[in-house]
Amino acid sequence: MSTKLRYQRVLLKISGEALKGEREFGYDSAAVEATVARIAEARELGVQIALVVGAGNIWRGGSAVGMDRVTADHMGMLGTVMNALRLKDAFQKANIPVNIHASADLRPFAPRFDRDAALDQLSRGEIVIYAGGTGCPFFTTDTTAALRALESNCQALVKATKVNGIYTADPMKDPTAKKFDELSFKQAVEGHYRIMDAAAFSLCADNNLAIVVCKFEEPGALGRVLTGDFSAGTIVS
Repeated sequence: MSTKLRYQRVLLKISGEALKGEREFGYDSAAVEATVARIAEARELGVQIALVVGAGNIWRGGSAVGMDRVTADHMGMLGTVMNALRLKDAFQKANIPVNIHASADLRPFAPRFDRDAALDQLSRGEIVIYAGGTGCPFFTTDTTAALRALESNCQALVKATKVNGIYTADPMKDPTAKKFDELSFKQAVEGHYRIMDAAAFSLCADNNLAIVVCKFEEPGALGRVLTGDFSAGTIVS
């Protein structure tokens, strides 16, 4: 493609809520198809895309009902596998090559994460979905995204959110909130901007992995930040 990319390979972290549309839980076919279309649009620019999806459309944890935390986290990991399978089906229907790598061997549903295979698939322009979290409880899908991004030699972790970047305050509550186009890791820490959980943020900061925050639902926003237009998002580096 003639478009100049700032990042050649990224890991995109999306929430499970992106797949449920206006439903209370589960899947909305239109929302799933829209998610795949936005990713496909970015892929057509020539960027290599790995993907981690949360499980919030299926499972929000069991602490509220008194479940053991480890068991609840295991259920959440399985929820991410279900979402990966739903996305795989949608990608295949759109004729986009896609692969799932799970944190545990879940054949015939999904093979265990194989770094060499994943790197080869990404280099061929295929979508790689990392499912099952890290395989360990007490770690979020944000941490999974940071870990897999580093293992996949990604140049940035793109976190899809409901707002178009990082602000001094919640722009949905404070109309005077100021948006940042760029922040350093130090500024992000000192400003107490809640970008992702501490473990995930530390992994990125310690390994100089850029974090890009953008509004995934905004048409063309993902492609714009990948070409360096941060009016559509914020970069932390």
